[in-house]
Amino acid sequence: MNFDYFNWVILPLLIFISRLADVTLATLRHIFISKGLKKIVPILGFFEVLIWLIAIRQVFNNLNNAACFVSWAAGFSAGTYLGIYIEERLAIGMQVIRIITAENPDNLIAAFKQAHQGVTIVDGQGAIGPVKLLFTVVKRTNKNEVVSLIHTHSPNAFYSVEDVRSSHQGVFTDEKKINFFRRITSAEKK
Repeated sequence: MNFDYFNWVILPLLIFISRLADVTLATLRHIFISKGLKKIVPILGFFEVLIWLIAIRQVFNNLNNAACFVSWAAGFSAGTYLGIYIEERLAIGMQVIRIITAENPDNLIAAFKQAHQGVTIVDGQGAIGPVKLLFTVVKRTNKNEVVSLIHTHSPNAFYSVEDVRSSHQGVFTDEKKINFFRRITSAEKK
């Protein structure tokens, strides 16, 4: 009795890879829509649907093959994960970091200014007394460096990070200053 490698190994593997590709593109497309990146979305959508049609045709041609169904579902799961992973690595867009501290934030503010990172400071009232609210909009590629400055200069501060769909004007660390950012952070940790 010969084992049918094509129907039970190769075809399910091709379906898995196709589904991985189309769901990865779909995940990226949804994320790019939420970020307002209108130009790339139709291109991703075209290839997503083309790959999906090829994969679904193979599944419907092999309805008696359970391995095709399992490959379809596994490709969907893996594609969702891969799409999110790729988007995180691309780090496209801006984020706002809100910092709330009851401590004196002067050292943190000075570190932001030294790193050429804009910051807005507002006086506020917290549940247990006066606080300072600091707002900074950062490129996603610089977020970890800014968070590191927060941990170094105001370790007890509360902060939150959110995506920004669009922004206009402001003071942002340019790409040439990222190494400067990293030197400040590593020197202050020592």
